[in-house]
Amino acid sequence: MSSPQGPFHLAEEKLGALPVVDHFLSRLGLASLLEEYVASSDRRVKLAPATSIGVVIRNLALSHQPLYSIAEWAARFDPVVLGLESDEVAMVNDDRIGRGLERLFDADRSSLLARLVLGAVDTFDIDCTEMHNDSTSVRLTGAYPLASGAPRGGKATAVAARGHSKDFRPDLKQLVWILTVAGDGAVPIACRVASGNVEDSTTHIATWDGLCSLLGHSNFRYVADCKLATKANMEHIERGHGRFVTVLPATRKEDDAFRRHLVDHDVIWSEARRSPAKRLGEPEDVFETTEAPWPSAEGFRVIWVRSSHKIERDADARRDRVAAGIAALDELNQKLASNRSRLKTLVAVHEAAAEAVSSVGAARWVGFFVEEYQEVRHRQETRGRPGANTRYRQITRTKYRIRLDVREDVIGADARSDGCWPLVTNERDTSAADILAAYKHQPSLERRHHQLKGDQIVAPMFIHDPARIEGLMTCHFVALLVHALVELEVRRTMAARGLKKIPLYPEDRACSSPSAVRIFEIFDGLARRHLFDVNGHLVQTFAPELTKLQLVLLDLLGVPEGHYR
Repeated sequence: MSSPQGPFHLAEEKLGALPVVDHFLSRLGLASLLEEYVASSDRRVKLAPATSIGVVIRNLALSHQPLYSIAEWAARFDPVVLGLESDEVAMVNDDRIGRGLERLFDADRSSLLARLVLGAVDTFDIDCTEMHNDSTSVRLTGAYPLASGAPRGGKATAVAARGHSKDFRPDLKQLVWILTVAGDGAVPIACRVASGNVEDSTTHIATWDGLCSLLGHSNFRYVADCKLATKANMEHIERGHGRFVTVLPATRKEDDAFRRHLVDHDVIWSEARRSPAKRLGEPEDVFETTEAPWPSAEGFRVIWVRSSHKIERDADARRDRVAAGIAALDELNQKLASNRSRLKTLVAVHEAAAEAVSSVGAARWVGFFVEEYQEVRHRQETRGRPGANTRYRQITRTKYRIRLDVREDVIGADARSDGCWPLVTNERDTSAADILAAYKHQPSLERRHHQLKGDQIVAPMFIHDPARIEGLMTCHFVALLVHALVELEVRRTMAARGLKKIPLYPEDRACSSPSAVRIFEIFDGLARRHLFDVNGHLVQTFAPELTKLQLVLLDLLGVPEGHYR
């Protein structure tokens, strides 16, 4: 941007947080890896695919823009911080970027990402003894006829299909994004894109095998949600000399058996963990554990966990459902008492009552029975004002009423297991507290999914070619890696220097766990300005003035101040 100032004019080139992003991309060696794996031998290509991919990654890391508007976004920045030459800025457009994403798909992405991740592990000293895996859906708005699973260059492509939507949009087609992060800082380690109708439990064996191949060993803990707890998955990891921690699904017989066991047995619970309350003034959340009296059906160790906060939540949820069930039956009774009810048979009334109770999730605790009675009415045989000789006829109508049966014995039995859930693992010598601590890191992975869908705005997807989609998802992974490393670096440095908080929020409010998004916001608006004379000759360059907070962040991140000078 430029503005006339008499015989001079001032041109501005935005920097923002891109020098920080570039510092971490440089430490990862991304540019050389892209040049090696996505090289172009076609002399007619004006903008190298590796260069266009670098622009996309920077855009996703900083402020996601649709591909069709990246050219406008890039024009505001100093070309150097985008990895561009000055004459390459005008060449950035969605067509070149799309073809670059296709080249990324066609390249040996597995080797590219393996070298990138292993370089990050070595450079940033990431502990890979614990891995967390989870998947999420990426919704697609449109028909996506090209994403049919047809192979491209011998490589399979994902199918855009309807499946279990974690975005609560079952009407839309989707893809499934499978992400694995290290327990150390939730740093992304591996990702892949699967078809939208894939079932989560079928993805773990391939994911675990891929991690073993990447790390070169199987001696790491693999943590995932309850979809891991299948016989095939757990025994595969056991045979491969791996370790796993997961949640035993509530549909398993072991879950019901232990809950019935709690009704008439006193179990010894041991405190394993305390977490601060989410609201000021509330008590801490105390987690207790106990070993199950019997293993899982596959012979693996089962550890039961009880949370003091979850005890209250479970009791409140059951109370609300019981109240809702009673209210639903009461409303149905009022309809039956009126003459407007269309339920004319005992079977129809019973089915309606069962539906009313089950629709609010109260069928386990609220029972009922339907009783039949005769309603007797009298009506004049003829019209007119009634008199001494008026004759009446008796009308008998069969009606129904519902009697409640709140099952207090079931409520009391269920209350014994409030706040409890089971973990299953093949680690027999590890303490229950350590197993619980490993599982409690799982939300850090969910925050990466939140970043993907929130900060990086992965959906809606404005491209329809499956190769371009998977290429773009690879760029999302690299951008997530940058975010994670920025957060890991600043938090490690704070811990090393004994800094519990830094004033990162407005009004100098303190932050104990800085996020990459907030750090990037602090640098937003920084720009380098150039003063030119009337002949277009450079007179002077003005470097941005950095605030005290920006200097502190650069120091904590290890980014030289000269990147802005």
